[in-house]
Amino acid sequence: MPLEIDEIDRRLLAELQRDGTLSVDQLSQRVSLSRNACWRRVKRLEEDGVITGRVALVDADKLGLGLSVFVLIRTSNHDPDWLQKFRAAVTGLPEITGVYRMSGDLDYVLRARVADVKAYDRLYQRLIAKVALSDVSASFVMEEIKETTVVPVELR
Repeated sequence: MPLEIDEIDRRLLAELQRDGTLSVDQLSQRVSLSRNACWRRVKRLEEDGVITGRVALVDADKLGLGLSVFVLIRTSNHDPDWLQKFRAAVTGLPEITGVYRMSGDLDYVLRARVADVKAYDRLYQRLIAKVALSDVSASFVMEEIKETTVVPVELR
């Protein structure tokens, strides 16, 4: 169940998503709140699990990981043992940056970051060695039109 988040909390969250390095003083000025009130609200948002962490966003191209891949998976096995193996396999492969169980025709969609098609093939070989899959296909991203980590907190 969603928590009660008021307009000030939404503004705090929006500012922190834009720049997680803001000091409490800077943040309190941006949302027109006293320093102590701002600090208490941020602490409450952290304790309530609304703020789950603070990270640095990295340019994957500059690290030689310029290829984004969506891996589409179908499986004929849905028993708990298989699922445990699958979870261990996908969470243990650092190239895989997102894993989603789907409704509809696909069972899972994975998002991965690799250097090139050869690096994707090595990832694919490691994945299928760890867990049996019925059908795997990949789509390579030609252009990233929008990529964000921002949750639209200002929408209602």
